[in-house]
Amino acid sequence: MGEFLSAFFFLFAVIDPIGSVPVYLEATKQFDKRKKAKVAIRAASIAFGILLFFIVVGQLIFEGMNVTLDAFQISGGVILFLFALTMIFGDGKPNLEKKKITDYKHVTIFPVAIPSIASPGAIMAVVILTDNHIYTLEQQAITTLIVLLVIVLTGFMLLMANKVQTFIGDYGITVISKIMGLILASYAVQSIMSGIKSFFFT
Repeated sequence: MGEFLSAFFFLFAVIDPIGSVPVYLEATKQFDKRKKAKVAIRAASIAFGILLFFIVVGQLIFEGMNVTLDAFQISGGVILFLFALTMIFGDGKPNLEKKKITDYKHVTIFPVAIPSIASPGAIMAVVILTDNHIYTLEQQAITTLIVLLVIVLTGFMLLMANKVQTFIGDYGITVISKIMGLILASYAVQSIMSGIKSFFFT
């Protein structure tokens, strides 16, 4: 149960469903209620499909490039750490991704599904959490279910986006996003340390 909760909070932090709310609201501001709901459901589905793809073949791609487990842990940790720094010290996920919206007619895939939900950090996270050398097939299946759970929660928050933003506010969403970045940074450092320890002391 402890491992389940740990993986859930980590994935919740890296996917950051709350931070996707203002991005979604900005991207769909020209749509009616029915169209907004369609975008929310499709974006969440596409994001899960992308993450599932990397869960299944992500490690095969890295191993095909002869990347060792230790190098993968270290490089993945560095990428996650840099991603976390942008969440903590940058404009924040909501403001940064809202600025990228230029075409309001095709927002389902970009920026709502990618990079708001299935961000580079989320992709790297699911690959690390389903490493064949560390986790059993059962553990990887549980991680996949956790990813699905977080994506479902994300889709629900998008459907309730107006209420979420009214309740938390733009400032609250930014603060939460930065806290998620801090949690992610801690995990990234742990991954780097584990990779270094394994390389030099095993």
